[in-house]
Amino acid sequence: MSAHAAPDPTSAEVAARAVNLTKTYGSGETTVTALGGVTADFARGEFTAIMGPSGSGKSTLMHCLAGLDAATSGSVLIGDTDLTELSDKQMTALRRDRIGFVFQAFNLVPTLTALENITLPLDIAGRKVDQAWLDSVLTRLGLTDRLTHRPSELSGGQQQRVACARALAGQPEIIFGDEPTGNLDSHSSGEVLSILRAAVDEFRQTVVIVTHDPRAASYADRVVFLADGQIVDELREPTADTVLDRMKGLDTRVQVRG
Repeated sequence: MSAHAAPDPTSAEVAARAVNLTKTYGSGETTVTALGGVTADFARGEFTAIMGPSGSGKSTLMHCLAGLDAATSGSVLIGDTDLTELSDKQMTALRRDRIGFVFQAFNLVPTLTALENITLPLDIAGRKVDQAWLDSVLTRLGLTDRLTHRPSELSGGQQQRVACARALAGQPEIIFGDEPTGNLDSHSSGEVLSILRAAVDEFRQTVVIVTHDPRAASYADRVVFLADGQIVDELREPTADTVLDRMKGLDTRVQVRG
């Protein structure tokens, strides 16, 4: 593991943390290790991209951090809350109240309007919408004239903007994105990445995405690279070119090992 894989927790407040995180699938001779003792901090108010070759464990890491998958061993913290100590009911409440999600598949309810999709998690939780906050999010995302439209009446980029608004609406502590631009053309992809960047810069949100796209990663403050279930490198102030160079190095490494 790189000595730079985890920033000094004293230098910034930590929004999420993985400590010696392992995740295995199967048993005996068929055991597959997706994560092999990963330790990493994700600072509050920072945009982090997680990258790595196919099968490196990047999506598994994000799913464990977000409470969507249980770790085999080690611990995951959101703020000061250790997810490994929560009951199913407590985990559901934490995901609903403190975490926002943006997925490659937009996961919108087709029968609901854009606005109803955006407020759905709050409605389910019985929480009141902070109208001033929601208005600022909708304005920033350019959705104010699309709120009565259903998903089928929106472009892919507009649907993903609705998904971003849904993630932001509850003012979560951290937003996770799993290939959030994977289904979008380059223009729509740029729009969504600009929105996630603005969520950090303007709304002081914490954003962590998994991506295979160096251009997407260049919007982040920091890129964490995984290979073979381990954090092997980190890059700050990334550009698409510097990310691509690091990824080429990882691919070569994996091929040599293979």
